[in-house]
Amino acid sequence: MRLPRRVPWSSTADLEELCSWIYSEEADHDSRLRAIHRLSAWRAITYLPHALESTLSLLVVTVQDTTHTNSLLLRQAYAAALLRLVNGFVDPLQLGTYARSIASIAHQLGLPQWLVELRHAATHEELPSLELLREAAEETKTWLLHNYFLPTLNPSSAVNHLNTQPLQPLAPLLKQYKALVKITVRDVSSASTHKPVITALIKDIERWVSEAKVVANLAAGDFGWENGKGFDRLNIDDHETDRWALDKLCAGLLEKGALVPRSKKKRLLPADTYAPPTVSVQIWSPLLHSLQKLHPDLSSILCSNIVAYLTGGGTDKVDSTFAACLARWLFWLVEKWESAGAQEHEQSLKKEVVVTLMQALGHAMSEPHKNVDE
Repeated sequence: MRLPRRVPWSSTADLEELCSWIYSEEADHDSRLRAIHRLSAWRAITYLPHALESTLSLLVVTVQDTTHTNSLLLRQAYAAALLRLVNGFVDPLQLGTYARSIASIAHQLGLPQWLVELRHAATHEELPSLELLREAAEETKTWLLHNYFLPTLNPSSAVNHLNTQPLQPLAPLLKQYKALVKITVRDVSSASTHKPVITALIKDIERWVSEAKVVANLAAGDFGWENGKGFDRLNIDDHETDRWALDKLCAGLLEKGALVPRSKKKRLLPADTYAPPTVSVQIWSPLLHSLQKLHPDLSSILCSNIVAYLTGGGTDKVDSTFAACLARWLFWLVEKWESAGAQEHEQSLKKEVVVTLMQALGHAMSEPHKNVDE
C-alpha cells in the first residue's frame, strides 16, 4: 500500500505562488528573496523535496551574485549548487551491487547531458567560468520548472513528468555472454583469457537489473529525490522493485536462445538424468549462481516463470522440445541450486514449486467442468 506523502505546502496555491516569485516575467530581487524565505521556512518544519532544495540553493547563489564581487567565491557557490543538484538526483538511484555511471542514470532520468558534464568539470577539472555557471544555473531552473513545478501543479496533464528513457534491451547482453562462455566450454584453455570479459558482462547484466529497478520506481512515480532522503523513505518497497526487475530478467532468460537453445538439434537431453542439455548448464550456471548470490529471490521467480510457461502461460504445442527442456531446467534449479541458506532454502523452494504446480494444474483440470456448468 502506498502511503500519502508529506509535503511542505498547505495547498498547491502556496506552491503556485512560490513558482510565480521565481519564474514570472516580473520576478526581481525582492521576489527571489520572498521565495528564499518561504523555502527556508518550509525546510525548518519538514524535509524539502530535492528539487526544492536545489531551487533554494540556486536562488541563494543568484541573489549573492548581485551583491558579491569575488568571482572565485561565486564560481564555487554556483558549482556547489549544481553539483549537489545532480548528485541528489542520481545517488538515490544507485540501487545495485555494482555502481552505474552518473551519466547513465542521468540519461535514464532525462537530466541534460551538459549538466552532467559540467558537474564532472567542476569536480575533477578547473572550475568553469562564471559566465558559463550563470547560464547553467538559469537553464537548470528552467529544467526544474518543466520537470518538477509544472507537473506537480498539474499532475493530470503530465503522466510522466520526467523525460525518462526506456529500459535498454537485455537480449544483446545475454547473447554476448553466451557467445563468450560457449568459447570457453569448447576450449577450456581459453578460459583464463576470456574470464575478465565474462566477469565484466555478468556485472553489466547486474547493472541492467539495477536499471530495471529504477524503471520500476519511475513507473510508480517514485523518483528517489522527492523527499531528500533516498529510497529508504519512499512509499514503494525496494523488495518489490527488485522482484519486478528480476521478473523482467527471467523473461529474458526464457526466450529461445537463452536457457533453451534456439536450435532443436542442440537440445540434447541427457538420458541418464533429468537435467537440461549439458552445454547449456555449463554456459548459464555461472551467471545464475552469481545473480542468485546478489538476489535471493531469483530462484523462486525463475521457477515461477517456468511453471507459468509449462502450465499454459506460453506453451508452444508445436515446439514440445522447448517445454521439455524448460521442465528439466526447473528440476535442475530445485535440485542443484547452490545458495546461501542451502538446504533450508532448497526445501522451501521445492515446496513453493510443488504448491504452484498443484494450483496451476488444479485450475486447468477444473476448467472443463466450469465450462459444462456454464
